[in-house]
Amino acid sequence: MKKMLLGICYLLLSQCIAAQISGKVTDAASSTPIASATVELSNGMSTLTNENGSFEFRKVKPGNYTVHVTSIGFQSTYQPITSGNTVNIKLQRLNLFLQPVEIKATRADDKAPFTKNNLSKKEIEKLNLGQDLPFILNQTPSVIVNSDAGNGIGYTGIRIRGSDATRTNVTLNGIPFNDAESQGTFFVNLPDFTSSVNSIQVQRGVGTSSNGGAAFGATINLSTNETNTTPYAEVNNTYGSFNTWKHTVKAGSGLINDHFTIDARVSKVSSDGYIDRANSKLKSFYLSGAYLNKNTSVRMNVFSGNEKTYQAWNGIPEAKLRNNKTELEKHYYNNLGSLYFTQQDSVNLFTADPRKYNYFTYANQTDNYQQDHYQLFINHDVNGNLAINTAFFLTRGRGYYEDYKPVRSYDDYDLNDVVIGSDTIRHTDLVQQQWLDNYFYGGVFSLQYKEGNNQLIVGGGWNRYDGKHYGNVIWSAMGGVPNGYRWYNTDAYKTDLNVYTKYQLEVAEHLQAFVDLQYRRVSYYIGGFKNNPALYRRNKWHFFNPKIGLAYSKNDYQVYASYSQGKKEPNRDDFEAGSNQQPKPEKLHDFELGAEKKNKLFNWSATLYYMLYKDQLVLTGKINDVGSYTRTNVPNSYRLGLELQGGIHFTNWFNAAANITFSENKIKDFTEYYDDYDNGVQKAVPHGNSDIAFSPAIVASGMLNFIPVNNLEISLVSKYAGRQYLDNTSNKARSLNSYYVQDARISYTLRKALFKETALVVQVNNVFNKKYEPNGYTYSYQYGGSVITENFYYPMAGANFMIGLNVKL
Repeated sequence: MKKMLLGICYLLLSQCIAAQISGKVTDAASSTPIASATVELSNGMSTLTNENGSFEFRKVKPGNYTVHVTSIGFQSTYQPITSGNTVNIKLQRLNLFLQPVEIKATRADDKAPFTKNNLSKKEIEKLNLGQDLPFILNQTPSVIVNSDAGNGIGYTGIRIRGSDATRTNVTLNGIPFNDAESQGTFFVNLPDFTSSVNSIQVQRGVGTSSNGGAAFGATINLSTNETNTTPYAEVNNTYGSFNTWKHTVKAGSGLINDHFTIDARVSKVSSDGYIDRANSKLKSFYLSGAYLNKNTSVRMNVFSGNEKTYQAWNGIPEAKLRNNKTELEKHYYNNLGSLYFTQQDSVNLFTADPRKYNYFTYANQTDNYQQDHYQLFINHDVNGNLAINTAFFLTRGRGYYEDYKPVRSYDDYDLNDVVIGSDTIRHTDLVQQQWLDNYFYGGVFSLQYKEGNNQLIVGGGWNRYDGKHYGNVIWSAMGGVPNGYRWYNTDAYKTDLNVYTKYQLEVAEHLQAFVDLQYRRVSYYIGGFKNNPALYRRNKWHFFNPKIGLAYSKNDYQVYASYSQGKKEPNRDDFEAGSNQQPKPEKLHDFELGAEKKNKLFNWSATLYYMLYKDQLVLTGKINDVGSYTRTNVPNSYRLGLELQGGIHFTNWFNAAANITFSENKIKDFTEYYDDYDNGVQKAVPHGNSDIAFSPAIVASGMLNFIPVNNLEISLVSKYAGRQYLDNTSNKARSLNSYYVQDARISYTLRKALFKETALVVQVNNVFNKKYEPNGYTYSYQYGGSVITENFYYPMAGANFMIGLNVKL
């Protein structure tokens, strides 16, 4: 107790004798202030200059320091300063075109009337220990993340305001990333891409127009194209629980002959996963070269990812998760039959740790995929007010997942039964591979004109998807399969054209209006499905998506209101139905009202949103006329929510940030369908107004940061999610329990000691060993006179750790 009292007295005393450092950053040529310049103090503190170019560090321990100032378009500089003094820093302008123009075209700027969060390079670096991109975004408002393997490596998922990845538009430097057919995003295809990302913007709601698929719940924009004008080299290594390793090497040339830059990265990530056998072997590289002069920049990016992950996507049956042996045996008998059940590995089936159970035991039950990206950017500044951006891209993807399938019918694969003597064999164990082989290519453009506080952007893009789907049987226990046998072979083509105009106008002092008009035309041809190879589909849609808003900004305050409309085509699987049951496009009206205040000591914001859906596609359990369980349009549904977030710097050694979302997410007049196997029909159950699946009423995050001494930071990170329903019935028996998870992170940075910077990071996830599941699925059926519900879950790991050593040479 005596030591604690002395420690508190020391901290209080240190605040009393603390000094401050302040200054102003200006353009050396014109003496005009430079806003949003990054100012870093040698003790690890950092800030941005305000509109007047001023910055300030309060309550700094007395002593001598160095400030490092950087700003796009200027040479960075280091300058010594003594606490208590004010310094004027003049930056020399680089006569080069450095600003990545595509960011302005696809992102909402600070005064745009849209709900958004930005993550800087420094914030990203602090969080990047090898987990997939969704886990980097876990602390942003209204976000829920999950992981098949249970530890954030391999297949991961993200939902924002309850909307899944198929409703979230993702762009890489303004280039579409979403899969053209499923419209999902698979970050496992780009392992450790975060190590090359300079900034991230997350827009919630429809947001401003972007390239690629419709933003129906959120937009995630990642940028790698910021120019590094000084040479650098980094080595980043991480080791963690479940034999997790991450190795990253990065290097950049800085400016060569005042015009050229080269940046490169290679990464390798591997993990055994928390779930049994859910291992991942991931590799990637990134290479970027640029030529810059005063008015023009040309950049070529080439990056690729290769993944091999053992499948864990079936989840864990509830009976297994609860370790109920009787119910588990019943589950397998009812679903797969006694023949299949007797062939199960009983050790695997009744493993000692039910939360780590993996249904698959076949040695090569893996997903294998490689994705290569080629991006070419040409930016030109015409006259200081007008800039032109064009980009061309090619994404090449190919790979397969391999399955061991026991007791399969030859007829299901269009094969003849095997006859041996007088015996006819109709079933066999086999191994199959299901392949994707695709090209995605096109271009985007934007013309940006700015005069004073007014800005006009005209842009758009065209892309084409050429995809092949085919399946091969590579082994059969009972023979009867020709070498190289392909049991289905279908193709698909999709063309997407969009043009938009954005106009931001200062209508009065402090008041800006925003208008965004987008036209999008989509053509989609499907040349058959795996289970229905002769079922062809050809569709064409014309979408008009208007967005308008007002923003009032004065001093540190901003208030905004906006209305956005989004329309979205169905996914590939939705079309596997008869001609009279084809899905309709979805439509969304998004109303946003927000207020925020930002200054150097604290910030807060509040957003009220109402997202009104027309013909939203949801799973109802209904079988269509070709025997598929596809999504169905529901006429009316909505999301109504309030997002609150804030942060405060209590002292120079303690700051805090938090956010919380309260929401109501409803489908009006929902009807559930389930199979009645006793009578060979489906039954309908009306539920009235029900909750939308995977949309918790409360989502919250919090962070406490302590800096007890220079260069040492201790962070306590927390996450809460309310109950999530697995389907749209609001049935508590088919839901995910609410959960609270606490993480802790300690980082120590040593500067200019042997290396330019050495940082050691220790992170403990799920400190209190909470048992929770953020994802799952369910289905119900009637059998033997009873309605049986099967729930499946994807558990996250208990307490686990990651240790990172990052060295900047």
